Amino acid sequence: MADVLTFTDRGIYCPAGDFYIDPWQPVDRALITHGHSDHARWGMDHYLATTAAAPVMRHRLGDVSLDTINYAETRQIGGATVSFHPAGHVPGSAQIKVTVKGETWVASGDYKTVADGLSEPFEPVRCHAFITECTFGLPIFKWTPEDILTTQINDWWAAIKAAGKTSVLGAYALGKAQRLLTTVNADIGPILTHGAIENTNEILRGQGIALPDTIRVTAETNVRDYAGALVLATPSAMAGSWMKKFGPTSTAFASGWMALRGVRRRRGADRGFVVSDHADWDGLNAAIKATGAEKIFATHGYTDAFHKWLREEGYDAHVVSTEYNGEDATEADDV
Repeated sequence: MADVLTFTDRGIYCPAGDFYIDPWQPVDRALITHGHSDHARWGMDHYLATTAAAPVMRHRLGDVSLDTINYAETRQIGGATVSFHPAGHVPGSAQIKVTVKGETWVASGDYKTVADGLSEPFEPVRCHAFITECTFGLPIFKWTPEDILTTQINDWWAAIKAAGKTSVLGAYALGKAQRLLTTVNADIGPILTHGAIENTNEILRGQGIALPDTIRVTAETNVRDYAGALVLATPSAMAGSWMKKFGPTSTAFASGWMALRGVRRRRGADRGFVVSDHADWDGLNAAIKATGAEKIFATHGYTDAFHKWLREEGYDAHVVSTEYNGEDATEADDV
């Protein structure tokens, strides 16, 4: 099997096309899977991303040389044929398929196999080699079904409202926060948002993505005007003085890491909801099987354990070191 893609100190490289996928060092041509900051970094001479990912990337990166491509559209770059396919991670996220002389490799970036009503649903891509994340590559990670999650969040919010407190829910600014917005019942009360989240909301609404009405929190916001509100906040904001304006609160985090009791305790939240924009254990295994690939490269996450599991399952599996973060257990903000 020829090496369609190689792994360098700058990122995943295609020699036949002379381009990189999600590089973490400055390069001439970068193909980007999605807009999170560990995959779409500043400093590249030229970017290529999906049409749906471009608005967020422009918001984050500024006036860069950014070309766009639609899902499933093929493009010849040097000696490589490339196409982008839905990854189900966040709106506009993609797996990048690269074919050279009949050999096909797929770099998946970050992905989620369960449709969430927000992102373009994951589509398996047949290939000879598959580069997979394994952020949650242990059997303990299994996500709450969407209908149960929706009930859990709305029941929690309604109960906190009845107790006369403000509900504050922590989530990433791109993807996670908007996914939660599609699950909450806006009839319970007003929904307030941290500025970073509202900036992303505005971009996605501009792309035609339907989200419930939200109210940006500013220095002038008086929480007494919004009794029983749900506040969507970035994790860093929840740890700072920004929270003081809301008076008595109940706090929660929405994260795959909430499956681990120790993480819930360290975050000091009253409640944890087990949900992620990444694939859980079952999702990872299902996605890999659907590709038909024999060679698997495990990148960020529980790489050693997942690599061992794949070997036991008969795959030609390898571990690759990258600078992607996945869903950081510290819940660092993004966008």
